[in-house]
Amino acid sequence: MRASQQLRADAMRIWRAGVAAVDSGRLVREAMRVEGGTLLVGDESIDLDAVQRIAVVGTGKAGAGMAAAVEQVLGPELMQAKKLAGWVNVPDDCVRPLEHIWLHGARPAGVNEPTAAGAIGAGEIVQMLESLGQDDLCLCLISGGGSALLPAPVEQITLQDKLAVTQWLSAAGANIEQLNTVRKQLSRLKGGGLARACRAGRLVTLIISDVPGDPLDMIASGPTVSDRSTPDEALAVLSKFDTKNGGASTSSIPPAVLDFLHRKKHVEPREPKCRVTNLIIGNNATAVDAAGMEAERLGYRHAMHSAPEPEGPAEHVGQHLAEMALSMRGGSGPNCLISGGEPTVRLVERSRRGRGGRNQQLVLAALTQLAADGANGIAILSGGTDGEDGPTDAAGAVLDAKILEDSIRRALDPADYLARNDAYHFFEPLGALIKTGPTHTNVCDLRVVVVDAPGE
Repeated sequence: MRASQQLRADAMRIWRAGVAAVDSGRLVREAMRVEGGTLLVGDESIDLDAVQRIAVVGTGKAGAGMAAAVEQVLGPELMQAKKLAGWVNVPDDCVRPLEHIWLHGARPAGVNEPTAAGAIGAGEIVQMLESLGQDDLCLCLISGGGSALLPAPVEQITLQDKLAVTQWLSAAGANIEQLNTVRKQLSRLKGGGLARACRAGRLVTLIISDVPGDPLDMIASGPTVSDRSTPDEALAVLSKFDTKNGGASTSSIPPAVLDFLHRKKHVEPREPKCRVTNLIIGNNATAVDAAGMEAERLGYRHAMHSAPEPEGPAEHVGQHLAEMALSMRGGSGPNCLISGGEPTVRLVERSRRGRGGRNQQLVLAALTQLAADGANGIAILSGGTDGEDGPTDAAGAVLDAKILEDSIRRALDPADYLARNDAYHFFEPLGALIKTGPTHTNVCDLRVVVVDAPGE
């Protein structure tokens, strides 16, 4: 028999094992090494004698750990010999000093939106890319959150125009693919723009994926990947969320954005001049697999699933996990379910909106589903692998019978908090928030369900 406290502790250990497996430094060191005069990156072999300079650029929540690992792999002598220099845009709370690579704070912690600081950093990256020559090597480090951290709007629109569109789509419940389809069309660096700006002979991109299914052109909006989307597809996304189709009001979209997209339909995209290699070094499946191994070590019979595409509303995912937990608790099959993905949350109007993120919203939806049952012998945890869940200092939340009992004792109405996107303030007094600080990685969300099944 496993008590509530044990189930909750086990769920946390399983979740942390999954996050540890996608540590950004670990993934880079596994993917890249130097052997004599050769740099091995995945299956690529690069003759270092033919390389004059090495530049490192990048963007994303895992950027700091990735950059530090690159310096570690290359070592002091090689960095000096190849005049290593670099610039990587990261969240403010990930900034730290490195030997040769500058980590630039491109947005405040918990604010996953483009900022003026991010645009300044993007400009510095462009200057570095344009300064390179055919005998140079550029290493690009891409990870989740890179879209917001690398804002470089086309000249026809402003940063505020682009921010307004992003906020409008996010509030309407657009998923990551829909968001990035629009963002790529409005950017100088997304959708292959970074590769087109690069003047090095060789560009190798290491990617930690935060998009289900790992579509290269969608991760951080694909700065080194030829864009498969079109202006018409971006316009279709905006139309989908129009109020006429039950979405938010398109009055929030600046006219300059719509005008630019209509004009861009008649412009042929350019291809990069450098040789480009894109390599995924970690993803959600990596975290799910490692979490499964930890569950097995703890004596659980586990089932695992990593979503191959963006998921639906967080509330639906949470309710489904609660139903699975009830089924597992009464059956003889798996007693642990590990899943990963990225659901969406549709925000209520600002006047009613509280604080939270999709993981907290998901767990709160699961709690409402289990309220009548009492959740005895069940623990459900959901957390963002980056340590951030929406604009909060929590990675996610956890529920079990004691947390549910405490919420009833405090007369907290889960349905009310759920309707107001205020899961943070529901779970905070219950001590049920998961707070890790920045994890320096990002591979979507990781969820763990454990139950005390019969015969244990």
